[in-house]
Amino acid sequence: MSYSIGEFAQMVGVSTSMLRYYETEGLLAPHRNEHNIREYSDYDVGWFQFLLHLKNTGMSLAELKQYTDWRSQGDDTIPERLDLLEQRKHLLELEIQALQQNMDVLNRKIVFYKDQLKGNKYAFVLYPKEKAES
Repeated sequence: MSYSIGEFAQMVGVSTSMLRYYETEGLLAPHRNEHNIREYSDYDVGWFQFLLHLKNTGMSLAELKQYTDWRSQGDDTIPERLDLLEQRKHLLELEIQALQQNMDVLNRKIVFYKDQLKGNKYAFVLYPKEKAES
């Protein structure tokens, strides 16, 4: 199947201007027909969706470009691509840990306020001391 830029944009959930930008940056290279009109394939859909996932992990434009460049060079660059993905995974794990800590504080504060409303008055402690293990 081939898709026009408008069809493709709708399929992947972005604007046509974003597609053009990604093309200008070398991240996307749609086929052009005899009239120089962009034609996107199912393969392009998969690739672009993967790029969006990488972008959503916090990967910078420079990192996306580097990954795309390595990908175009073939299997000899798999170690570099793997390293980049592992680095991004580690950073994402740290972000998830920080978000979980923030969620824990919010949950404790919510419990604190509910207790206050029930008449159970006590001081909120942001960082409670861990109970000593026996």
